[in-house]
Amino acid sequence: MRTKNLHRAHGFSLLEVLIAVAILSVGLLGLAQMQTIGLRNSQSAYYRTQATLLAYDIADRIRTNAVSSAAYVGSGVDLNDIQSNTGTQNQQCNSVTSNCSPATLAANDISNWLTSVADSLPLGSARITYSAPQFTVSITWDDNRDGTVDTSDQTVTTSFQP
Repeated sequence: MRTKNLHRAHGFSLLEVLIAVAILSVGLLGLAQMQTIGLRNSQSAYYRTQATLLAYDIADRIRTNAVSSAAYVGSGVDLNDIQSNTGTQNQQCNSVTSNCSPATLAANDISNWLTSVADSLPLGSARITYSAPQFTVSITWDDNRDGTVDTSDQTVTTSFQP
């Protein structure tokens, strides 16, 4: 009689192991998915931080060169494809105290800033607009990594007065 009970117990153990392996597999797949989502959200937060820093960067540049603040708005900055920007970059013109005019400094700032946006964000685009008395900086990038920038992607918008 004891032999029959042991025989049944061996079969039941095998079924328990199979169920345990199935549950463990589902749990590990869930854990892997959580890791993937966490990594994606971490990358998204990094890009949002970069866009915010870039928006504050151009705001500070405009405030520093308030004499020529109008030069930061218009066709030279309103670019949807930053990669095609061929802005005017003058290595000698990097601050208001250097030997360059405020307009040249503005062109240099725009060129440097657009290059930074292109280098920091995937398919980044930037726009600076002015509606008295404030400027608005909008930066958009391919946050969902689908190869296009559209309404489903992130946009950071900052408004300020010089």
